[in-house]
Amino acid sequence: EVAAAAKPLIRIAPYRHLDVALIQTRLPSVKESVLDKTVAITADRVRATGGRLLSEARSAHETAALAERIRQSNGDLLLIAGASAITDRKDVLPAAIEAAGGVVEHFGMPVDPGNLLLLARIGERRVLGLPGCCRSPKPNGFDWVLQRIAAGIEVSPRDIMGMGVGGLLMEIPTRPQPRDAKPAKPGRIAALVLAAGQSRRMGERNKLLAEVDGRAMVTHILDALLGSRAAPVIVVTGHQAERVRAALGERPVHLVANPDYAEGLSTSLKAGLAALPDDVEGVLVGLGDMPRIRSAQIDRLIAAFNPLEGRAIVVPTVRGKRGNPVLFATRFVPEMRQITGDVGARHLIGEHDDEVVEIEMEDDAPLLDIDTPEALAALLETAP
Repeated sequence: EVAAAAKPLIRIAPYRHLDVALIQTRLPSVKESVLDKTVAITADRVRATGGRLLSEARSAHETAALAERIRQSNGDLLLIAGASAITDRKDVLPAAIEAAGGVVEHFGMPVDPGNLLLLARIGERRVLGLPGCCRSPKPNGFDWVLQRIAAGIEVSPRDIMGMGVGGLLMEIPTRPQPRDAKPAKPGRIAALVLAAGQSRRMGERNKLLAEVDGRAMVTHILDALLGSRAAPVIVVTGHQAERVRAALGERPVHLVANPDYAEGLSTSLKAGLAALPDDVEGVLVGLGDMPRIRSAQIDRLIAAFNPLEGRAIVVPTVRGKRGNPVLFATRFVPEMRQITGDVGARHLIGEHDDEVVEIEMEDDAPLLDIDTPEALAALLETAP
């Protein structure tokens, strides 16, 4: 005990000069201005730790292309900012690091924001897969790791895991505080299905009631949602409302009538938003004519949602093309309520592109909606 007490209690580790390389991946929907902003913010972060941003390169959000960029990179430390959030160890960023000869040492961080940080190494060089919040200058878990590396302090998986103890945890209403007598319940993600349209391009037929795999088309997305983490599931009806409701059977959904459905999609959106519970953090907006969406795909969107990390709008993509459903943080609801006419909320994605995360899906289900008799016939010819 005496020997332990004789050791210094505090050690000051000065920053070393580090040459840092940055690679950013691209998807077609990511604006160059967002990437340029990330470069400037990263350069400031590195400069604050006594280093310099030596180089910046951009790559397609694909494993092979990114791996090649990694091989070409230089510097003492490599930072990789992905166009899409890292969701697991098999995602594009970790797969590319391994393809380039690296080793993924740790994924995830018990601090918020910054919980999707990836710790890796290629030979003696440290590699960090950055969380989405790296695009913001606000402090986050990445800053802690960068500062330690810049000071020559080794960062291990155990160090990362220990950062949650007394760590960087921003106070938000959904996170219980020790002083609270009754901790708040975690926020939920509600689902809103727009099923009030008149199917004008289908002729006399209501596409939502068309039989697909032995049941009404509209029931497919509802069953996918009911099997996911989304709750509650709200369904807005309008055109042939009684027939649509009958097709839903006893499914535990919350029905909302839209008497103004003929005035356009925005009226159904607003009717559904008015029915949202107060305790939801996000709303997943889907269409009734998406019969191939699966519960696992919906849960991937929900898992990627984290407004504090800059992931306030989550969009499924297929080969870089955006689809549905789209998950919005509830703070966008006031803007959504201002929409008029026969349009939805997709324009908000472009207006808030720095808060958008895209999740690439393995099949075409997010792009598939049925608007014409030809599209319905093609759907019925293909197996699910």
